[in-house]
Amino acid sequence: MSTNTAQTLYTQPQTSELEQFLYHEADLLDNNDLKSWMELFTEDGTYWMPVARDQDDPHGHISILFENRAVMAVRANNFGHRLSASMEYDIRTSHLIGNVRVTEFDENSGDCTVKSNFQAVLYYREQTLFAGTCTHQLKRQGEGYRILQKRVDILNCDAPHRSIMTYI
Repeated sequence: MSTNTAQTLYTQPQTSELEQFLYHEADLLDNNDLKSWMELFTEDGTYWMPVARDQDDPHGHISILFENRAVMAVRANNFGHRLSASMEYDIRTSHLIGNVRVTEFDENSGDCTVKSNFQAVLYYREQTLFAGTCTHQLKRQGEGYRILQKRVDILNCDAPHRSIMTYI
C-alpha cells in the first residue's frame, strides 16, 4: 500500500496583493484603529523598532519598541481613553508606503518576508517625520496573511527621540 505524501506547494503572491495588505495596515494606523490593527498579528506576533541599524534581535539589546500582543493590547486599550495622558491632544498619522518587495518566500508554508520603504508623519502637539524600512514576516493563514513580526527600522534610530505616541 502506498501513501501519497505529496504536499501542495504555494506560489509566491503577487506584489499587488502584498501592497494591498500593507495599505490596509497603514489605513488602520492612520485611523487610530489599534484594536483592528492588532488583529492583523498572529497570537505570537511582535512589533519591533530597533535602536541600532545592525541590531540582530530584540532580546540581547535595548530597543525603541518591542511589544508582543499582550503589550499591544494594553496600549490599544489605553489609546483613546479619556484619562490617558496621551489623549491630551489628538494623534494623527499619515503613512506613505513604497518599494514593496518579497525578500523570502517558503513555498511549503506560503509564509513570506516583505520589505517596504515608508514615510510616516505623526502629529501630536508638533509634527514629526519618520522614514525608513519595514520588514514584515507574514504567515499564510487561509487565503490571506497575518503578521508574525513587524520590524520598523527608522533612519535615525540612534538619535534621541521624544515619546513615540503610536505605532509607525
